[in-house]
Amino acid sequence: MRCRHLRFWAFFDVVSAQTLSAKAATALDKELMSTGAFSIDQLMELAGLSVSQAVYRVHPISRGPRILVAVGPGNNGGDGLVAARHLRHYGYQPTVYYPKRSKNELYQRLAKQLEDLHVPFVDDFPAALASTDHVVDAIFGFSFSGEVREPFPAVIQAMQDTKVPVTSVDAPSSWNIKEGPPKSGVGSAFHPDVLVSLTAPKPLVKYFTGRHFIGGRFVTPAIADKYGFDVPDYEGIDQVVEVGPNGHKL
Repeated sequence: MRCRHLRFWAFFDVVSAQTLSAKAATALDKELMSTGAFSIDQLMELAGLSVSQAVYRVHPISRGPRILVAVGPGNNGGDGLVAARHLRHYGYQPTVYYPKRSKNELYQRLAKQLEDLHVPFVDDFPAALASTDHVVDAIFGFSFSGEVREPFPAVIQAMQDTKVPVTSVDAPSSWNIKEGPPKSGVGSAFHPDVLVSLTAPKPLVKYFTGRHFIGGRFVTPAIADKYGFDVPDYEGIDQVVEVGPNGHKL
């Protein structure tokens, strides 16, 4: 038991020193789209590609091709839409739950790309959950705060209760970026199996106990140094790196 506590505190020291607050993550995104010369389309494409690779890694198609992607109204949802497209090209059978479609042209184009690939959009999340093999939680990201609003409380509750493995994008939906799962109410017992931290981990990772991937190959060493985190060693064409409880690559 003592060794377990030592491992936990070692992990805490690593993630506390190498994580991005919500404010820093927002500033970094803005810098990537200004001095970094990236467009939001590019960053979303790279983020969604990273998520799709993590799903491919933890849930080979031999375990079941059906992937249910729960999409929120913001950038996290956009990452999920991109991931669904890549998963379709890998040979999976994605289904998308997207109850609050954005009027933004970017998101409309991402949805159209899926429709052209005959990826179904569903309105009944519990029914879709009952016939899927894996769930991608792309509802809320690092900027989430406050209460979960309809129709998402029931969706998060369903992901909390299911035995189907869940991969969360950047943050488990309903979690506070600093304090982790809410103390009570919606999402208080929601612990996904996999987390894909985009760009760099957020402070909430100290409460996460599943498989953890980092997807941020587009970050330059200079930007990483400025914001106080390390860029992991990505191999070959990989867009993600799995890290262990010590924060090091597995």
